[in-house]
Amino acid sequence: MLKQTRTGKSSYRDNSRSSGIRRKSSSRTTMPQVQIVRPGMSAAEAAIKDHDSVRFVPLGGLEEVGRNCSFFEYKDEIIIVDVGIQFPEETTPGVDYIIPNMEYLEKNKDKIKAILLTHGHYDHIAAIHYVVGKIANPLIYTADFTKAVVEKRHLEFINAPKLRFDVVKHGDKRVLSEHFEAEFFNVDHTIPDALGFLLKTPAGNMAHLGDFRLRIDKNGKPLDTEVYENLGKRNIHSIFLDCTNSLRPGFSFSEMMVEDNLDKLIASAKHRIILATFASLMTRVFEIVRIAEKYGRKVALNGRSMKDNMAIAQELGYFKPKAGSIILLEEVNKHKDDKVLILTTGAQGEANAGLMRIVNGEHRIVRLKPTDTVVFSSSVIPGNERSIQFLQDNVARQVDEVYNTKLLDIHASGHAQHEDLKLVMELVKPKFVFPVHGYYFMRKNLVKIAQEVGIPRERVVILDNGDMALFSEDKVTVAQEKVNSSYVMVDGLGVGDVGEVVLRDRLALAQEGMFVVITTMDRKTGRVLKNPDIISRGFIYLKENQSLLDEIRRKVRGIIGRLPHDQQAVDGDYIKALIRDQVGQFLFTKTKRRPMILPVIIEV
Repeated sequence: MLKQTRTGKSSYRDNSRSSGIRRKSSSRTTMPQVQIVRPGMSAAEAAIKDHDSVRFVPLGGLEEVGRNCSFFEYKDEIIIVDVGIQFPEETTPGVDYIIPNMEYLEKNKDKIKAILLTHGHYDHIAAIHYVVGKIANPLIYTADFTKAVVEKRHLEFINAPKLRFDVVKHGDKRVLSEHFEAEFFNVDHTIPDALGFLLKTPAGNMAHLGDFRLRIDKNGKPLDTEVYENLGKRNIHSIFLDCTNSLRPGFSFSEMMVEDNLDKLIASAKHRIILATFASLMTRVFEIVRIAEKYGRKVALNGRSMKDNMAIAQELGYFKPKAGSIILLEEVNKHKDDKVLILTTGAQGEANAGLMRIVNGEHRIVRLKPTDTVVFSSSVIPGNERSIQFLQDNVARQVDEVYNTKLLDIHASGHAQHEDLKLVMELVKPKFVFPVHGYYFMRKNLVKIAQEVGIPRERVVILDNGDMALFSEDKVTVAQEKVNSSYVMVDGLGVGDVGEVVLRDRLALAQEGMFVVITTMDRKTGRVLKNPDIISRGFIYLKENQSLLDEIRRKVRGIIGRLPHDQQAVDGDYIKALIRDQVGQFLFTKTKRRPMILPVIIEV
């Protein structure tokens, strides 16, 4: 059984860093290998050749930050790891979420024996509600807090099947199937009950850490490394490592230092505090409430997810605030400003989040005051830079005291940095390393870190979504054939009904606009009865482009006038195609833009 201490005592030895822990491959009788299947050999052929191979396939999370989902397969057994969402990108306008493509798993749903959920962040769990019914509703193994978060959100999916859980904790073992067994252990992250697991397979022991970081003391030394030392005694075949922060030097920033800095900031604030952070950073939220209690401040929660997560934590006994320290948001104006702290979501500048509504003056209760102290205890998620800059600029116009991570160390990421990853590989001593969780450049950097501890380049296996890795005892084979891992979009109630064509149309509308040509024609003769009407949205301003519109009207009348008029009926679809092509080419010649052309034929 894996062991992790709760005492805070570190097993880390200073001399281990100076001497460097190195694994010598010569100590093994067989040199581990990575083989790439050459073109012409399919994954199926490779599997036949190595019929006892364990297969690993990532369906998401390896070319983005989000949509984490992967599975292990052996013979007629499949074990799924996480089923998360990705938030929409600039190239997916109008989409609510992006989820993993479950096509392969749907076809093989009878093989699925279990789902392992590592922790309760949406990029690891929130797609479960959309897909569980399509994959035969397998048993879900996860910790208490994660289960509660999943169940809370599942209430919104009234047509989905009731989820089945087996709650596990640190040190628990579970036989998942005939050939797979899991042993769970705690890892440090920003949410309670974050788990890693040791998966026993016919090819060897696989260590998957989920999202993790090392717990660091105020002196920058790692704590609680025993779990990784114990893994190092288990002859680990492959380790799967979170690479989100692989390019950040040093160890993870100490959460203890963040707490100290927040303590000083809250202690010095003379009036009301509005503190924005992620609702998912529950360990941070707990500490903020404790600090507020220390200085006699009441805490009001703003944001649905913040309230929900706190309610779950209290219900499960993970956090017990002092009686009366957490108040309703409606009560904040009943207390003096220097006795209030508002803890809110919306640090990323989301349009409808709690903080944005406060800043824009749209909140039903809270209004910014010049005397407020506004604190951003969060990182900037890539892609949100502009919205956050706009938000902080708007805050600065209304209050005098604004703090963020650039001014003060008041945030620590939940993902392992360079030295975290280096030390874990030193302690675990795996045969192979699989970088997961992040863009390619993040994962590629793990090659350099692995080489620092004596793991050669050829034993760091960099996959992309859909790749299939085949494991034997001393070999990893990457097949040429890929599993479908394309985006599946969730748009309102629709799942998967928004494809590339729809997205292309939405992007065209957003970038180039829309141009509607309405033509009234005689049903029998095919002649134009009146001058075509034109509607433009997002393309040109009609009142300032009359000459261009007159040219287009003449062109449309000419297109129709050149058609033979001895037909019994008008072929509307053919005329629409002609107008779309010729008007589109004309507009491009004149404007170098390609709006969406929508011809409308009215037959009378």
